[in-house]
Amino acid sequence: VPLRVCHQEIVKFDLEIKAAVQDIRDCPGPLSALTELNAAVKEKFRQLRGRIQELEQMAKEQDKESEKQALLREVENHKKQMLSNQAAWRKANLACKIAIDNSEKDQLLQGRDVLRQRKTTKESLAESASNITESLMGISRMMSQQVQQSEETVQTLANSSRTILEANEEFKSMSGTIQLGRKLITKYNRRELTDKLLIFLALALFLATVLYILKKRLFPFL
Repeated sequence: VPLRVCHQEIVKFDLEIKAAVQDIRDCPGPLSALTELNAAVKEKFRQLRGRIQELEQMAKEQDKESEKQALLREVENHKKQMLSNQAAWRKANLACKIAIDNSEKDQLLQGRDVLRQRKTTKESLAESASNITESLMGISRMMSQQVQQSEETVQTLANSSRTILEANEEFKSMSGTIQLGRKLITKYNRRELTDKLLIFLALALFLATVLYILKKRLFPFL
């Protein structure tokens, strides 16, 4: 390799190594990317070391002592610069690995936070479901009591109707009593119809309440 070309390649490799070291310092990860960058830097150092050795050999072969010493001093400067680049390379690797480790720790902590939030959300949903179930059970008990009361009312009306019919058979000769019995029957029949209507309205209210609660809890965006 001619002396001029050797100088040019040493300068070129030195600049490429400096740029590669900066890339390592700025590498966001992962470790595989850092490994690829380091492999490229190692190759540049190998090539640079080879050119410096060639320059040193050329210096030793010079006939003039002055040129020989000048080239040897240049060789020493290149070696010192290479050692400086190697030190910067090690520092860049250390800084990059620390940054990647911190980034992985942050991601791990974020993952734990997400899991904790999911756990809290599940617990909240379970608690909400339990509250809804308790509310529905309370409504169901209340409706059951109302239905039982209505059944007792209907039974009372049936018993009263039978009593009136028996009285009607016994007191056919008493028209006034019969008219009174008819009025009572009509009144109780209307009350029975009213009770049935109330039961139907209460059942409709119960179903509407259940649907409203389920909609608000399961489909809040609707």
